[in-house]
Amino acid sequence: MLALIKQGSMVKGIINLFVFFSLFSLYPTDGFDPLDVNANVTIQWDIMEMNPGTYSADITIYNYQLYRHIEWPPGWSLSWEWQENEVIWNMQGAEAKEQGVCNKTLGTPPPHCCLKNPVIIDLQPGTPLTKQAANCCKGGVLTSMTQDPTKYISHFQMTVGHASTDHAANMKMPKNFKFGSPGYTCGHAEKVHPPTKFPEDGGRRWRQALRTFRVTCMYSQFKAWPAPTCCVSLSAFYSETITFCPNCSCGCQQQPGSSCLKNGQIPPVIKRPTTDPDYVPPPLAKCTSHMCPIHVHWHIKQSYKGYWRVKITIMNLNVRKNYTAWNLAVEHPNLANLTQVFSFNYMPLARDRPTNDTGLFWGMQYYNDVLLQSGQTGNVQTEMLFMKVPGVFTFDAGWAFPKRVYFNGENCVMPLPVDFPRLPKEKWNVGK
Repeated sequence: MLALIKQGSMVKGIINLFVFFSLFSLYPTDGFDPLDVNANVTIQWDIMEMNPGTYSADITIYNYQLYRHIEWPPGWSLSWEWQENEVIWNMQGAEAKEQGVCNKTLGTPPPHCCLKNPVIIDLQPGTPLTKQAANCCKGGVLTSMTQDPTKYISHFQMTVGHASTDHAANMKMPKNFKFGSPGYTCGHAEKVHPPTKFPEDGGRRWRQALRTFRVTCMYSQFKAWPAPTCCVSLSAFYSETITFCPNCSCGCQQQPGSSCLKNGQIPPVIKRPTTDPDYVPPPLAKCTSHMCPIHVHWHIKQSYKGYWRVKITIMNLNVRKNYTAWNLAVEHPNLANLTQVFSFNYMPLARDRPTNDTGLFWGMQYYNDVLLQSGQTGNVQTEMLFMKVPGVFTFDAGWAFPKRVYFNGENCVMPLPVDFPRLPKEKWNVGK
């Protein structure tokens, strides 16, 4: 009997490892997102006018991601490497973080930026109109395409020059583009034909750029963060079992260099570097077994004759950050039959998917669109009503729990299926 028990435990351990690595293989590691296969940030560089020694360019940043947004702080930044000795004479709608050392022979007033690798940042809301350009001045915020399709674009203009040559005739695109939000890797600038056309006079006239180049930047969660940032726990009305977030989902308390806030402790004072006004302190979560700043709980609340109800709670355990314009992406086979959502906005994410099994939830403006840091409100909740489809719906084998959950575009750690709350009649036949 003892041998059988040991054999069963060994088999269950092998199953756990197999499922774990199977789930791990589904996480986006190389910039590919299974829930948003065409996700990217595109930088469009339009040459609008060429003059002896200078040219003017319109640069537009498009956030082509369904649910991943760029938030403040720190907001987006964009940098590149000039191939010659270019300088930026002036800018509208953005600014270079540093001017650099400008040679006096370049004239007065000096160029806006003389650095070989300029770093460009967005202007803040309320900037004087004389410094603005269309779709600028949001403090570096780019919303996802689903949450607000009117604010996923940022745009600025600049005049580029060269002090000693006819730069317009010898114009070379910069190289080594970097999109300064964690996790993004950018490719090379590619020339687009035909160049972009811009509408004027209410669409009655079209103005065409002389040349157009595009740079595509892809996101990888593993490049952005050394560990996951959120986890999921599960419960159901039909089971006394609560499946908590897996231990050490986002880190371990005993891990060297890890820190968390114990109950009753006061958060330490943040020492902001004087040389970096845009410094963003690292997250500091409350001490838990999972150590995640964000904890999502999925509870199967009730079952009716033709419907079933789920409650979702999102808890912010980060004592240093409020999450503004947060969102939650969920993959579940019954989302195609979602009947009603309470307290949250909802939209299906079916643009690039053959089945309607993925959706995006986010807060209502001025009500719960800000997820306050731990110690304040600290959580937001919703309830959903699903229709039962005969022959498809079941509570068996964990079908009623989500397959994937993303918070602000970050893939959350899910419990293993073998640990899901189960119906009383269900049990594992391990070792047989």
